[in-house]
Amino acid sequence: MGPSKSVHRNLVTLNLPRSAPALISYAQSVLTAMTNNPNFPTPTPALTEVSTAITALQSAEAAALSRLKGAVVTRNDKKAALVAVLQEVRGYVQKTADANADNSANIITSSGLPIKKTPVRKPRVFTAKPGAVSGSVEVLAVSAGRRASYEWQYSTDGGKTWIEAPPSLQAKTTISGLPVASTVQFRFRSVTKTGPSDWSQPTALLVK
Repeated sequence: MGPSKSVHRNLVTLNLPRSAPALISYAQSVLTAMTNNPNFPTPTPALTEVSTAITALQSAEAAALSRLKGAVVTRNDKKAALVAVLQEVRGYVQKTADANADNSANIITSSGLPIKKTPVRKPRVFTAKPGAVSGSVEVLAVSAGRRASYEWQYSTDGGKTWIEAPPSLQAKTTISGLPVASTVQFRFRSVTKTGPSDWSQPTALLVK
């Protein structure tokens, strides 16, 4: 057997609209998408339950608009009932998608329900960007922990010679007085209780 590979799990979300008319429309689109859908041969709950809950909310919403006494309370109850059914549908779609992880995104999309977007965190890297005033550059390093300090250097001759900049307790600093319209290289090292790290790979920026 080869090494197992981890598969990203796609998650079903609902993103339910707040208003009853929008919720009805949303539920109808899900019902249409799942009807006779080969990905969902035996939906749980049955799609007839979804249809019944939609119809009940449509009637209750019409009554609420006509301002019948007690109709708003009934409408809210029917709305909650439809939400509960849709939550069951989400669970069924999730279970179906999990059973076929390689095709889970297509399965979820075919249900009419959205896939939860998971934010992709970019790894922190050593970067330099123009500072607030001309001739200054803000450099941001990767944090080495709470009790670390940072030493900074810059080079105006392509890394042949390095000039010390003031150290800092934060993983960022602003270096000022740099030659405008020239490319400057920057590097840093963190200092912890175990001593200083190696100097980082330099990053370069055209100073403005």
